[in-house]
Amino acid sequence: MSSLSPALRDSSTMLRRNLLHARRYPSLTLNLLLTPVVLLLLFVYVFGDVMSAGIGGGGADRADYIAYLVPGLLLMTIGSTTIGTAVSVSNDMSEGIIARFRTMAIHRGSVLVGHVVGSVLQAVVSVVLVGAVGVAIGFRSTDATVLEWLAAFGLLVLFALALTWIAVGMGMVSPNAEAASNNALPLIFLPLISSAFVPVHAMPGWFQPVAEYQPFTPAIETLRGLLLGTEIGNNWWIALLWCLGLTVLGYRWSKAVYDRDAG
Repeated sequence: MSSLSPALRDSSTMLRRNLLHARRYPSLTLNLLLTPVVLLLLFVYVFGDVMSAGIGGGGADRADYIAYLVPGLLLMTIGSTTIGTAVSVSNDMSEGIIARFRTMAIHRGSVLVGHVVGSVLQAVVSVVLVGAVGVAIGFRSTDATVLEWLAAFGLLVLFALALTWIAVGMGMVSPNAEAASNNALPLIFLPLISSAFVPVHAMPGWFQPVAEYQPFTPAIETLRGLLLGTEIGNNWWIALLWCLGLTVLGYRWSKAVYDRDAG
């Protein structure tokens, strides 16, 4: 307990620091949050009838397409908000504050933990806001139990944790904020080539493996199954493996860069 207490204290201090930064400079978070909201409104009100008719193979039903679309946009929201993490970490690295922290009597891992926990909290808040927009335009969960809602929330948190650690690593190896933002763009592009907007089987045959064998598609299908009662199959454990693998990879990558630069 004596060794945990300083680590928890310093990590909570760094968490407060990052949350204060997000509150004082909200423009980046708001800009990244607007991307999934705009896409949600665009695909529902501009393309909704056409997309729903194509997926359903018959008459257009915008309500069905809203139900299909929202789970993918919730996960895309997480990818969008973690770009802010990469930019924030890169700023800390390039402006020298990390070097200053290393000279202070604080727990070594608290700087990274503060960024990660702060980003996960911001991602959860962003998901709630985008989900609220989805509900406002007609999204409804069909017969999801309390346990399924908890499982859906847990999946979103795990996915946010995994992408955040990857974003931290990207920020640490980027020379400036612009490079960090560019390096993290795949976190926005990958959902666009997943099953977020159309089913994988509706894509060209040569493109289907690109959409299927990536982290977003199994997570999206699992979330749809939990909230809408669709078939999950083996997507749930594939999504968990992606979350675990990306978390471990991002953590080890970030820690290795942090320790290397400290030397």
